[in-house]
Amino acid sequence: MKIGMVGSHGVGKTTLCFEVAAALKRRNADLEMVREVARRCPLPINQETTVAAQEWILHTQIASEIEAEAGHEIVICDRSVLDNYCYLVYSAGSLRAWEHFLDHWMPTYDLLVHVPISERPSYDGVRAVDPAFQKQIELLLEGMIAARSLSPLRLNPNSRVNWCRTIVDALLPRLEPTLPLFSEDPER
Repeated sequence: MKIGMVGSHGVGKTTLCFEVAAALKRRNADLEMVREVARRCPLPINQETTVAAQEWILHTQIASEIEAEAGHEIVICDRSVLDNYCYLVYSAGSLRAWEHFLDHWMPTYDLLVHVPISERPSYDGVRAVDPAFQKQIELLLEGMIAARSLSPLRLNPNSRVNWCRTIVDALLPRLEPTLPLFSEDPER
């Protein structure tokens, strides 16, 4: 199972990924977390990003997801290719080759979780802090979600304290096997 956290920068995806991973680990889940790759990008990011930078990020994200899926039952992605692509569109507009790839790749996520903007981004040495830029990325993402008829689990921006529980509650029916109440063999 692969879970993709989607949303603009500075909305709490990374913190939420760690919270969900810890909650699932307490249930003995075999999982891996794909950390946000933009922080490792050797090229400009944020408002100064380029097509080359975003393609590096997209390729690295895809490779990281493939690697994590090969060795673990559950993969939690701090971003998906969809919201990473929003930054490329912001910089250069949509690119047909990537649009086709997204249509191929998005079904590999078993669950998308939309993490909404609930506060202004704070400076962490990497993240852009301009709330207008944060909102622009969010609007691009919303358009891409609608255009692809995706149905992410949408978190309530006014209920941050419940986000982890909401996600875990949505995942548990998919993760825990359903046990029959009674044996089908009457002699047992």
